[in-house]
Amino acid sequence: MPLTPLDIYNKEFRRALRGYHEDEVNEFLDEVVRDYEAVLRENDEMKQQLAGINERVEQYKKLEESVKNALIVAQATADEVRQAARKEAELIVREAEAKAQALIEAAERRVREQEEQLEALRREWDIFRARMRSMLQTQLALLSDDPAPASRTPQVVDLTDQP
Repeated sequence: MPLTPLDIYNKEFRRALRGYHEDEVNEFLDEVVRDYEAVLRENDEMKQQLAGINERVEQYKKLEESVKNALIVAQATADEVRQAARKEAELIVREAEAKAQALIEAAERRVREQEEQLEALRREWDIFRARMRSMLQTQLALLSDDPAPASRTPQVVDLTDQP
């Protein structure tokens, strides 16, 4: 069992011839008791501080573990978000390419239709011109001074079968 200040204070020494001065010994023991009590108080305070520090260290360790777990979760989440964004971007690109292809095909179809309509209009124009030329030639022949050509029957040219 450790020595207490009370043990020091109550310590009695036997008297001997040529012994130490009793008052000086008692004063010294009183001083030792005070210093010993101070050391014990300081020791208790340090033990309490150490316990508090150990408790905080444990809290910091738990906090560190929580932060590590949070970082792992955050990294995994970031990876998932990045992968989802990449997939979504690929999907958007594919949809845009499909829409672009559909627009190109629609435009090409319209161009072909317009070209076909233009070709049909050219054919109609050629037919119209041929009919008009034939009609004008007939009219000119009728108006001419030469009675012989007037006696002829005008020929009507059918150009509907022409290319």
